[in-house]
Order: sequence, then structure tokens, then C-alpha cells
Amino acid sequence: MAVHVVPPLLLLLLATALPYTALAVFSPDFSFFLACGAGADVPFPSDNPTRTFVRDDGYLSQGRPAAVSASASSGAASNPLYAAARADSSAFSYRLAYPATAGASSFLVLRLHFFPFVPASSSTSLSSARFTVSVLDAYALLPTFSPPVAGVVKEFFVPRDGSKDFTIRFTPDAGSSAFVNAVELFSAPPELLWNNTAVPVDPVGSNDLPEWPLDALETVYRLNVGGPMVTKENDTLWRTWLPDGPYLFGAPGQSVVNSTSSPIMYDPSNGYTQDVAPDVVYRTQRAANVTDLLVATTPGLNFNVTWTFPAEQGSRYLVRLHFCDYEVVSSVVGVGIVFNVYVAQAIGTPALSPKDRARQSNEAFYMDYAARAPRAGNLTVSIGWLRQSSGGGILNGLEIMKLQSADPSLTVSHGLTKRSIIIIVLATVLGAAVLACAVLCFFVVRRTKRRQVAPPASTEDKESTQLPWSPYTQEGISGWADESTNRSSEGTTARMQRVSTKLHISLAELKAATDNFHDRNLIGVGGFGNVYKGALADGTPVAVKRAMRASKQGLPEFHTEIVVLSGIRHRHLVSLIGYCNEQAEMILVYEYMEKGTLRSHLYGGSDDEPPLSWKQRLEICIGAARGLHYLHCGYSENIIHRDVKSTNILLGTDDGGSTGGGAIIAKVADFGLSRIGPSLGETHVSTAVKGSFGYLDPEYFKTQQLTDRSDVYSFGVVLFEVLCARPVIDQSLDRDQINIAEWAVRMHGEGKLDKIADARIAGEVNDNSLRKFAETAERCLADYGADRPSMGDVLWNLEYCLQLQETHVNRDAFEDSGAVATQLPADVVVPRWVPSSTSLLMMDDADEAGLSMTELADSQVFSQLNARGEGR
Repeated sequence: MAVHVVPPLLLLLLATALPYTALAVFSPDFSFFLACGAGADVPFPSDNPTRTFVRDDGYLSQGRPAAVSASASSGAASNPLYAAARADSSAFSYRLAYPATAGASSFLVLRLHFFPFVPASSSTSLSSARFTVSVLDAYALLPTFSPPVAGVVKEFFVPRDGSKDFTIRFTPDAGSSAFVNAVELFSAPPELLWNNTAVPVDPVGSNDLPEWPLDALETVYRLNVGGPMVTKENDTLWRTWLPDGPYLFGAPGQSVVNSTSSPIMYDPSNGYTQDVAPDVVYRTQRAANVTDLLVATTPGLNFNVTWTFPAEQGSRYLVRLHFCDYEVVSSVVGVGIVFNVYVAQAIGTPALSPKDRARQSNEAFYMDYAARAPRAGNLTVSIGWLRQSSGGGILNGLEIMKLQSADPSLTVSHGLTKRSIIIIVLATVLGAAVLACAVLCFFVVRRTKRRQVAPPASTEDKESTQLPWSPYTQEGISGWADESTNRSSEGTTARMQRVSTKLHISLAELKAATDNFHDRNLIGVGGFGNVYKGALADGTPVAVKRAMRASKQGLPEFHTEIVVLSGIRHRHLVSLIGYCNEQAEMILVYEYMEKGTLRSHLYGGSDDEPPLSWKQRLEICIGAARGLHYLHCGYSENIIHRDVKSTNILLGTDDGGSTGGGAIIAKVADFGLSRIGPSLGETHVSTAVKGSFGYLDPEYFKTQQLTDRSDVYSFGVVLFEVLCARPVIDQSLDRDQINIAEWAVRMHGEGKLDKIADARIAGEVNDNSLRKFAETAERCLADYGADRPSMGDVLWNLEYCLQLQETHVNRDAFEDSGAVATQLPADVVVPRWVPSSTSLLMMDDADEAGLSMTELADSQVFSQLNARGEGR
């Protein structure tokens, strides 16, 4: 046995010192390595085995795409594979004839390399290319794809079709172009996917995926857990494994890194070989930091080590977890390591015991899980410690692959006769006509009935007379729960009652804190009432919001504010310190944000106050996005703010910041209009429209259907407000400039960002950072909510804008931080990472641990993105 806890530097030396001879040489049945558009072959002698990418001329089967070369200043010269490309504004394709009877593998490995360099002399623009990549006339692997500016390598596993050649088709969108730099195609090892009966695919949730072995997969994550990046030179299939640190959820110290110097053992009879994962992946692992002392001194201890990954809601994923227990032999007498495996916030394998699957120490094995991405969007993987275990759970490697189902429309467009297509078109037209008639009749009948029966009043417009729970009320039902059709359970209500009792502050104490609400302490006026600065008896500075008058007006907002803020805590949400409802007063007490509103710093500050720098503006937007993302995904229920605007983003000083003098911190405030979002299975909440003019989501306004994408729209307006430093509605301007959203989107489309940006930050903004920022804001303002990004996506993009500003390197969201200087594509697509909403506790473990979501939110869970000095 040789188990050690090692520092990261030693792990790096271990990986880099790994000799090539230690790797089993993979020899595929057939392979194609094409250097697209290159004038000569491109060898890679450092690969193991060595590879040579050959000219692609003899493999083109449709179209005559131009061979485009990179300019000397494009950054592609450091890697000849990305110094040329095939590009065209018309469709083109490759045909790769592989032997139909060779080998036993049922899957092919396909990698496509994209690096949109600046052409030396060509009318085809690679940076604006948008196209679809399909294979075998069956799979649209990359629909409407626009490669990132820093380049990317996309990897797929495609089912083998022995009856035809392998075709790869590049189809540009209308008015755009398509390109590719390199193509890899080779047969996968037979044991790599689903050919191993000893490694079944364990369904997570419902087992509705029997067709999985027949469809393609896209690699979206591949991590060397506990170790450094593994490059293609040290991998058996020329893969790249990234470190797991950026995806680790939780505070530091919850896990430790172990390593072994002993040989890694494989059992080929069970399908476990180096072709599935190389030795270097199994030589390091991350384990739960559970010690005998901790167990003895912490009754009820039960926690997980969790990794979180952004995923497309409802999409299906194959999750492969690699394990290697370094202590199997020594644990024969005792129980050994036993732990739960959770995937997609559900149990994957209960009480997994490595010694039941490995006969000796250092024997590698893996497990596959079929999972759907949950509604919140983040897919999580957790290893959970069990009390009967002799140690914490372990994990050595992790791969996540997304299912790519076959697209029947491709078969129609490429495989049918003209007669068949005509029949299909006629049948479609007739069917559509019949359907249109049926829909028309339905609406006529419905309209007639509406005229006969008056519609009921909106439940949201009914004003409640119930005061919020407090020492002076008998009922505990909140206005927020009523407004949301009583979705809150009785247990939740009881918990809120206990919290509210602690939050009540007497009117006498608030009068003393504000000098009887003296005008000199007045710091703001809003729709709810006046806001005063004060200090409680213990010296705590507070902001006191007092309703204008005691009446029913504002009572629902008063209820909602207390319910929302008493149940959540987050670094970027303004904290509710207390409230008062004595003597017909409605008063809310918040933490004091000494720098006021974001709007006041954009175009309302004093002349002697320096304007916000571009970096400060980015940090403020990131903070606000974190707060909103937590509302949408980080709480037990989806909360929609409904009134996102620059006056509801407050600024303060983070004395614990890394800048020394206290960096600016942004927090989202004013939750009076907040609503619980749609429940599982629902797409929206039908509700009366509320919000602020200029920030209001037009789709919500038209349909009265509220989703969290309405907050995203409002935040997009705020982003352009931050960039332009002008009111969102300014009647004094020309007609085409009155609305900032319409004006900014139009100017961005015309390439005139420099004309709309705040002149006070001219010269300090990195062009790439500005471009990415405007692109993010414009996506938020899409006409339809389905086309807008999630707040998690917005957060990631803003983080990346900040990294671009700080590093001044032309990089893209898919690039790993390990290759900044070369600006070349990463070998594996790694989509954006955002803080997970998932608790470290799974299922019944949460009650045993006695932890709350509030306590987790106050940890460093939501600050991991800020811990790295470079963007990915």
C-alpha cells in the first residue's frame, strides 16, 4: 500500500514525469487525420503513438471549399494544424471510406478542430461563421454552430454504420459561411462504450433510455479528479483531461487529494483497460476529508463532496465515474471504504464498496450512469460518506457525455427521392390546413363563451389584510404563499414563523435608531416609502424603509419582502435585519449599503466622485448576477425578482476584499414584487404584470406569463445602462435613442459600440471584453424568453468579460486556462461553469446533518469563480 496526501506541485511533477513508455500504445483498426486546407502534411511526433495529419484534398466529396491560410498576426503560426482551413459560403462535405468489417468496435471517435483565425487573403470571414455539422445524414452534431474566437475541439462518439462511408457535412446558415481546420476519425476501443456487460448503465431516476447505445454522444466534460491537466501526449486516445478544481462545490478543506506510486492494475476481462482511462488519471484521487477524530467529535456527521456542471435542462447525459481504491487489500478485515454515489441530485449507487468490484489494491474500475439534467440546469455528482465506512468516498476521474439523438429531417433532406419529398410536402400542407381550421373553430367557440361569462378577478390583484406573522399576529400565513396558490407547505410556514419572531424590532428602537425618522437621516425615497439611515443599539448601521402611510397599499409587498428575505441569505442579496408592524406602521430594516444605488454612480453622482471604472462595473454586474442566479436556482423554490433595475442594485464596501481598501460589492435589493416561479413540470406562472417601465420584459407584458427569463431581460437592460451610463428611457433624446435597449442593440449590430459607451471609461476598456459584454447584454434582450440565456450563463459570460479585461488576451469561454500564450483550441469542449444550487447534502442526509441552505449559502460556495486569477 502506498497512499499519500500530496501537494499540487508534486502532482504536477508526477504527471509531467510520466514516461511515454508507461502508456499502452493504442492501435485503432483504422484512422483518418486530416489537416484541412493545408499544403503539406502536419506531423505530431510527441503523440503516442505518433500521428500525422495529412492533406484533405482526396477526401472532399461535395463542394469545392477554398483552402484558406492564416495571416502572420493571427496567432495560428505556433501550431501548423491551425494555420489553414477549408472554408466556404456553400455546403461542403468529406467522405471517409472505412472498412466495414474491420474490428469489433461499434463506435467511432470523431474530433473536429475549429480555430477562426484572420485569413491572409480571403473574402470568407471565419470569425462570423455560423453553420451546422452533420454526419452520416443522420446526426446534426453541431446545429447552428459558431466557433469561439479562441478556437475549440469538439469530440463525439458516433455509432458505426458498416453499410456506408462516413460522411461529414458542413452547411452554412443563410448569409454566413462554414469552416474546419482539422478532422480526426478512428475506431473506438471495443470496451469503451456499452460493449461491456460487467459495466451496466445505471439509470438515475426513471429508466427510459433503452435507445442510448444506438445514438451519438458529445463529450462535454472530462476531468482528472485530484490531479493536473493530462494532455493528449499522455493519454491513450489523444484526449485531454482537465483539473476538477473549478467544478468543485463547497468550502476548502472538505476534501483531500491522495495519490499512489504503485502500478495501476486493470482487469481486461471486465472491460477495464488503459484505453478507457490512462494510468495518470487513476494515480490521483479526491476523497472526503473524514478523520477518526472528526467522526468521534461530531455526532451525526454526514456530508458529501460535490462537483457541479452546467447542463441543458431536460437533456440526457452519460456520466462515467472512475475509481481506484488504494487500500482494498488492507481493508479486507474491516468494512473498508463505503460511500453513496449521487448523480443529477438523485441516488446513483447506494453504499458503493470498491472492494466488491476490485480484487486487489490499485485496481481501476468505472461506473456509468444515465441521467437527465434537472430543471435548475446544473448537473451534480457527489460522493457521500457513510458512518460504517473506514474513510470518506473517493473519485479519480469523471466524464460527462451528452446524448445526440438522430435527426430524421437529415434523412429526409439527403436520402429521399424527389417523388417522396413531394408527397411529404403535400401531406404536410394538407395537414396544416386541417389543423388551422380546427384551431380557428376552437378560438371562435372560446371567444363566444368569454362574452357570456365574465372572467374572475386575478388572485394577485386581491389585496390581503393579513399582517405578516409576528408577536402581534395569530396567523402564520404569508401573503407570498397565498399569492403563489399556497405552494408553501405547513412545515415551511412554521419555520418562517419562528424566524419572523426573531426578526421583529420594536418601533421605539427604530425611532431611537433614526432620531425619530429625522429628515437629516433621509437617504432615499421609493414607491413603498422613505428610507432612513440609522444605527441600532448595538451600533449596527441599518437602512430603515418606512411605508408612507398605514394602509392596505403596499401590504402585499411588505409581506413578500419579509417572507423572501427571512428565508434566504446570500453574499449578493441585501440582508433583512428585521421589521416592525406596531401601531399600524410597516417598516423594514436592512443592512446598510453605504455607497447607495448603482444608478447614482452611473449618472447621478457628485462631480468630485470619480466615475466607476470598467473593471468596477464588471465586478458590480457579476455580483448582481450572482445574487439573481441564487434566487433562480440556489433556493428550494425558484424565486423571480420581477423588478430588476439599477436602483435595486445597492453598493457597499467589502472590507474583506482582496484589494485592501475594501472593494465595491453589489447586492440585489427590493423583493416586494418577487414571485415563486413555476413548479416542476410547469413552464411559467400566469400573473398580472408588474415591474418598472423601461426594464419590463415585453413577452411577459404581452402574455402575462412570468418566467425567470423575465429577470434576465431586465438585467440585460441594466447591463446596457452600465455600459452607456444613461437613463433607460430618456424623452429628451431623438426618437430612435429614447429606449436604451432598442438603441444599444441597433448600435451594436452596426458595430458602433464605441459610440454608445460611457466616454468617461474610454481608453481603459479591452475591446474583447467590451464585445463580449455587449453580446451578453443583447442575448438577454431576445424577444422570446426561450432564446435568452439563463442567469447562470450570464454570470459565466460576465466573469469571462472580467478575465478578458484583466488578461488582455483574446480568449474564449471554452478555452482552458493552461494555454493562454498560444491561444489555440482546447482539446475538449468545456462549457461554462456556474455556482451550483445543489446542497452538499443529498436526500435524507440533510436532516441528519442539521444544516440549512442558508448556512451553505453563507459559505464560499458562491465565490469560487472569483478565486482564480485567470479565466478559462
